[in-house]
Amino acid sequence: MQQVIGVKFHSNTKIYYFDPKDIAFNEGDSVIVETSRGLEFGMVATGNHFVDEENIVKPLKEVIRKATEKDIKQNAENMEKKKWAYSVCLEKIQKRGLPMKLVDADYTFDRSKAIFSFTAEGRVDFRELVKDLATVIKSRIELRQIYERDDIKIRGALAPCGRVCCCHAHLADFEKVTIKMAKNQGLSLNPQKISGVCGKLMCCLKYENDYYVETLKEMPKVGATVFTNDGEGVVDSVDLLNKKIKAKIQNEDGGISINEYKLADIKSATQYNDISDDEDDGNDAE
Repeated sequence: MQQVIGVKFHSNTKIYYFDPKDIAFNEGDSVIVETSRGLEFGMVATGNHFVDEENIVKPLKEVIRKATEKDIKQNAENMEKKKWAYSVCLEKIQKRGLPMKLVDADYTFDRSKAIFSFTAEGRVDFRELVKDLATVIKSRIELRQIYERDDIKIRGALAPCGRVCCCHAHLADFEKVTIKMAKNQGLSLNPQKISGVCGKLMCCLKYENDYYVETLKEMPKVGATVFTNDGEGVVDSVDLLNKKIKAKIQNEDGGISINEYKLADIKSATQYNDISDDEDDGNDAE
């Protein structure tokens, strides 16, 4: 077991582990840590606790210090300065007519590096842009091309459900989502109905997929013959949430009636759904 603290950066929902060096931290404390980008100002999301070694990405970096009043003031200055850097970069992009959309500007804590994130349909030659920025900003310049879904994660947007997109609100990482998950839930496969603001499949398709996969395995397949207290019938439709089916039953007078049955009331069926919860049909959201 390894003692760690969990740290978040800016509005990022992902939590990163750091070695607290025997310093006691509480949720909400500000810290200075070193990351792959350089020195960063972060917020403690989880205080000192122990986790299994297998859950740690090694080497585990140590916390440099608890943030001082001076550090907090500098972070506030950095947040203001990044707005200025964003406007400078946007102006330079427009001046050069580059086919790219600026998403975000950021500084490392010590302002030794300015990082600009952008989206573009293809490869962009931004070498001259880097020179333009370095002349004005006086820091090392890093430009990062990101995907459209990363743009939404950084800036946020309202999803079709009317809530803030999950990737921005609470998801630490993007998880694999497939068309199969929409099929399992009986949803329309119209891309406009199952795609998020980023144009990829909605992350929430995965939330209840385990339930649908397990329930589908228990349910008779549409078209299968089932045996009920009313006799033999053919499955017309299934209700996964309520675990019910509707079956066509032939009456004694030769007519057909559609009756509803609880899954528990079905004696047996000739065919059940064969569902694989890890099936990949190539339409994932990654």
